[in-house]
Amino acid sequence: MSQVIALADRQAPDASRMPHQGHVIRHFTPNWFASTMGTGILSVALAQFPAHPVLFQIGEALWLFNMVLFSTYTALYVARWALYPDEAARIFHHSVVSMFFGCVPMGLATIINGFLIYGIPHIGNTAVAIATTLWWIDVALSLVCGIAIPFIMFTRQSHSIERMTAVWLLPIVACEVASVSGGLLLPHIADMNMQLTVLFTTWLLWACSVPLAMSVLVVLFLRMVVHKLPHVSMASSSWLALGPVGTGSLSLLLMYQNGPAVLAANGFGSVAAAVGGASLLGGVLLWGYGIWWMAIAVMATLRYTREGIPFNIGWWGYTFPLGVYAVATLRLATILPITAISTFGVLLVTALAVIWLFVAALTVRGALNRSLFVSPCLTAE
Repeated sequence: MSQVIALADRQAPDASRMPHQGHVIRHFTPNWFASTMGTGILSVALAQFPAHPVLFQIGEALWLFNMVLFSTYTALYVARWALYPDEAARIFHHSVVSMFFGCVPMGLATIINGFLIYGIPHIGNTAVAIATTLWWIDVALSLVCGIAIPFIMFTRQSHSIERMTAVWLLPIVACEVASVSGGLLLPHIADMNMQLTVLFTTWLLWACSVPLAMSVLVVLFLRMVVHKLPHVSMASSSWLALGPVGTGSLSLLLMYQNGPAVLAANGFGSVAAAVGGASLLGGVLLWGYGIWWMAIAVMATLRYTREGIPFNIGWWGYTFPLGVYAVATLRLATILPITAISTFGVLLVTALAVIWLFVAALTVRGALNRSLFVSPCLTAE
């Protein structure tokens, strides 16, 4: 680990050689919201072990800390648009940084999930009301990212298969992350009609994300066959493919657990069992598909370590995909009483915690010395 830190030091950008680097507001980009995703999913993952109250308490502390992070990042990014609107607008022409807009609603989704996990024991129905309001905001943001960013890719930006990476998935996956939050919200909604509305919306969000993400993965497979692995600076993107697979699976597993009751209560009892069965089958198949992408991510990471992986804010990409797949694994373990699945989930959460600690430590150091505050959109100055 010390060798990796030393390598990150040697390859970290030099603030004195890059124009305006280190100016926190001017160089603040949506990439930073990836840290709220990683922190948030760890807080959710730790809550999956009710027999261990200490883990629950740590998860709750992380959730509270994550709300502070998200609020701070939001203030900084709003300030950038207020103070440097012309420079901030350049992001729409950048083929990589613009993809990270999807991190904003995904980071917010982890906070919503926290209200349902940690907030209810403290403030009861108020937590549900807050989560519901934030969820509809998250739905809107996710749909905007999932539609607007790809359209900007079609009309304003220059892309090629050779330069493609899994970051293309970020604006698309936001919708299915919101669908997971909707699935968690369902059993806490008292009104039956509202339950049906939320259930329908979660299906819509899943449909607007998972099929498109699977299409991107097909192209990504072709890209790596023809052009090999992306540049080492994009090493963490190897894990991003696991995100839509794990999230899509988790959403379906939640539909299996919470969807049939909603359908039955609203007069659709004749199809409730079929919908539940299809959701379970789809969730298991996607979860199994994730095993393949995880194996590729591990092997790619080992390959990248030969060259040395320079640290950047993108390293948070190692956390959320792994975390959401871990949570999906633990959710599956509650449905299928197979010891190997639950053991696998525990190992994944353990790995997530170790990676989070390592990346968080490097991020704090990079934030303090301001070496991480670099907006690629301004490097052409």
